[in-house]
Amino acid sequence: MEIKDLYKLFLQHPTITTDSRDVPEGAIFFSLKGETFNGNAYAKAALEKGAAYAVIDEKEYAEESNDRLLLVDNVLETLQQLARYHREQLGTPIIGITGTNGKTTTKELIATVLKQKYNVLYTQGNFNNHIGVPKTLLQLTPEHQMAVIEMGANHPGEIKTLVNIVRPNYGIITNVGKAHLLGFGSFEGVIRTKGELYDFLRETEGTVFINNDNPHLKGISNGLKLIKYGQTDANDLLVKGKLVECNPFLKLEWETAKPTKTGGTIQTQLIGSYNLDNALAAACIGTYFQVPATDICAALEAYTPSNNRSQLTLTPHNRLVVDAYNANPTSMKAALDNFQLINADHKMCILGQMGELGDVSEEEHQKVIDLLGGCGFETVWLVGDNFAQTAHPAHYRLFANVEEVKAAIATEKPQGFLILIKGSNSNHLVQLVEKL
Repeated sequence: MEIKDLYKLFLQHPTITTDSRDVPEGAIFFSLKGETFNGNAYAKAALEKGAAYAVIDEKEYAEESNDRLLLVDNVLETLQQLARYHREQLGTPIIGITGTNGKTTTKELIATVLKQKYNVLYTQGNFNNHIGVPKTLLQLTPEHQMAVIEMGANHPGEIKTLVNIVRPNYGIITNVGKAHLLGFGSFEGVIRTKGELYDFLRETEGTVFINNDNPHLKGISNGLKLIKYGQTDANDLLVKGKLVECNPFLKLEWETAKPTKTGGTIQTQLIGSYNLDNALAAACIGTYFQVPATDICAALEAYTPSNNRSQLTLTPHNRLVVDAYNANPTSMKAALDNFQLINADHKMCILGQMGELGDVSEEEHQKVIDLLGGCGFETVWLVGDNFAQTAHPAHYRLFANVEEVKAAIATEKPQGFLILIKGSNSNHLVQLVEKL
């Protein structure tokens, strides 16, 4: 089946599903495959549950008498091609966003600001991979005036694949840091892969929003149309800002370039001084698209973080800074540096090991231990074998997994602490919130 023919069916049935357990009436089911499942085997069941059509790529599941089973060469590639074709037909202005840290929060902040003036489609949660991105694009309607699409990667070439589906008009890389080094091979591999967004926008004469204070991003920005934001003085910044305080919530001041000179003071609900750059990115993009400064301030003040990203959670016994969605050397350092700045009589860290670091895992976990040594936190608990292999002070507690931590909490019942919970999602540290 040709994409143009499939697109005609999509226009009549614009709901897409890839889960045979969740089939809205009249949807098109795409029979994706995984390591432990084959969606082709569930295609007929999806039709029986109310799907209008099912897209398959294995002939044994096709039936000549059933024209609702649509045979293609590759279901995933067809889903991606359909999304790109749909995007091209609508021509909606799209901002593509990637980066090592902060891309999901920055995406949320950008969308929050732009929604003050526009009808905006934006990536929900962190559905930023080769499946989530096309599914998001296929939610575009003529009523949407803009879209903000998040793109993630843990191997070389993945951003290139995604930008060729999204075809953004604008782009932003939040930063580049040490993450997924097992997949990227090196920090330089991270930079090259994230820079694939810049490569596309250079070829298509698109526009890039750039943190002017980031030397890694500036180093790969030659030949691009740049709209700049930052914290340090420069004549060509669209937006400049500075930290007022972060105890525990981020408060900042920002202003636009002369001669307009608008801006304001924003008291956010974000934990972490590292969110200053994310907020300035949103203010910069809002300013570029002519969202009034008062609306930018109001939007950023009203935004409440979720998904266990830098959330402050109050329990009957403790105050928790929950940042347990993900962790890498760059974000771990940022979290510890910020936690050190927050005023509290008693501080406790529960840190989970960092994943996907490859050959530098031992070195990077030791760096975290060394950084902790200068922080002076009262109590430090470390979770995972990677931390157990480090040279650490005797009073640091080691736990093999989250279940051992739960048992210790049940026995010792920590109270009166400000507690940082930080680690890769594979540690499941978010389960500790209800225990503390």
